[in-house]
Amino acid sequence: MMRHFLNLADAGPNGIAAMINDALERKAARAGWPKGRADADAPLAGHVLAMVFEKNSTRTRVSFDMAIRQLGGTSIVMDAGQMQLGRGETIADTARVLSGYVDAIMLRTDDHAKVEEMARHASVPVINGLTDLSHPCQIVADLLTIIDAGHALPGLKVAWLGDGNNVLYSIVEAAGLMQFDVVAACPQGFQPDEATLAVGGGRARCVADPREAVAGADIIVTDTWISMGQAHAETKLAAMMPYQVTAELMAAAKPGAHFLHCLPAHRGEEVTADVIDGPRSLIWAEAENRLHAQKSVLRWCFGQIG
Repeated sequence: MMRHFLNLADAGPNGIAAMINDALERKAARAGWPKGRADADAPLAGHVLAMVFEKNSTRTRVSFDMAIRQLGGTSIVMDAGQMQLGRGETIADTARVLSGYVDAIMLRTDDHAKVEEMARHASVPVINGLTDLSHPCQIVADLLTIIDAGHALPGLKVAWLGDGNNVLYSIVEAAGLMQFDVVAACPQGFQPDEATLAVGGGRARCVADPREAVAGADIIVTDTWISMGQAHAETKLAAMMPYQVTAELMAAAKPGAHFLHCLPAHRGEEVTADVIDGPRSLIWAEAENRLHAQKSVLRWCFGQIG
């Protein structure tokens, strides 16, 4: 079985639940092992993952590389600028060529239409490593982190602070699939569009007041305000500053609420250092869980779970 993973809806609630359960089990089974040791069952032995990067990456690159290794396979890492893609070869032709060499393709790019085009023409699974529309692999890791920290997804309240970006899109999509609520607080001009809120199936809304968003929240999430490829816009930073996650804002959330950030972070901009480095921050577990989540995404794509 071959399945593409371009958005969370491709897997649906059952697939996402299967990924999280598989990730929890595999993470526990590896406790204390060297990172380079393959899982006992090596379920993707002999498989090769091609990773194509049109955008810079730390966590996506390393987590997918280690994920396929721990599953028993190998990877090929390619910078799109050093491929024929960078000289005008079409995505469709690249998809057909790579499908003859490897067993799966992960693409990290800008325009979501590119990953859709790759999937249309590939005869192997294609995974969205990030696009301007969505970041589904990050949110599988976030949901894993939330559950690992003792929260249940149904009935959860997630507060988002800042820019209405691709990470928020996938959080809202997850809310509709897994039955939790999202309240996003975003400044004028940076709110999510109606299409983003609609993927939540009525479980997401946007407000202007950050304190309204965090009231009763179990999880508070933010992201860098200046995304890759954007100029360091002082006007945007000024608009965003009232939405900075501070200790005072965390205190307005539910007692025991946790903080998430997909990284990289800019302390003093979207979050203060005392929050991101404090006891309610789950960012290091969240970052590590990218590895465990990617393994389960890969297994789902090959029809081994879900």
